[in-house]
Amino acid sequence: MKVLVLIADGSEEIEVLTPVDYLRRANLDVTLCSVSPSRTVTCSHGVSVNTDMTLDSFLSAGGALPDAIVVPGGMPGTTNIAASDATLKLIGEMYKDKKLVCAICAAPALVLSKCNLLAGHKWTCYPGMQSQAGKESEAGYQEGISFVHDGTLITGRGPGAAEEFSMEIVKTLCGNESYEKIKKGSCQR
Repeated sequence: MKVLVLIADGSEEIEVLTPVDYLRRANLDVTLCSVSPSRTVTCSHGVSVNTDMTLDSFLSAGGALPDAIVVPGGMPGTTNIAASDATLKLIGEMYKDKKLVCAICAAPALVLSKCNLLAGHKWTCYPGMQSQAGKESEAGYQEGISFVHDGTLITGRGPGAAEEFSMEIVKTLCGNESYEKIKKGSCQR
């Protein structure tokens, strides 16, 4: 299975690297993809990350859609990702094809709402950001929950929920056996 994890200047490090780590531990084909023209991205707390490729390179290679996409939060990373028309189009195509769409922190409210994916679903995001998703989407907001899995959408609350959010993606894509093996092997609570 193939998973695309997006990143942009200002993305939250924990929300980018935790899914990459756990999904690779599950032996998934994970591509860390920069939405900006450069493969090197500076995250919200000054950590530089060298990505596998840029989104332009990924899209120009053609091929099938990945099985899942992960959109981290962090500021201004989330607004940088939300400003990418190519990203929004890709997320919309994935949702339409019933692929797994995952977003955490500000990304559900600022990115998934721009793709019109939240209305009619239960979801969560960083506290206070839910009002940015619009009235139609706000009705499904679940407060105080680490992650919400509704259909092909998995949303997470914020940096402190990155582990649980990522492990829900692992469980969904790989099943309980892989989930339990990684949980035990990484000494999770």
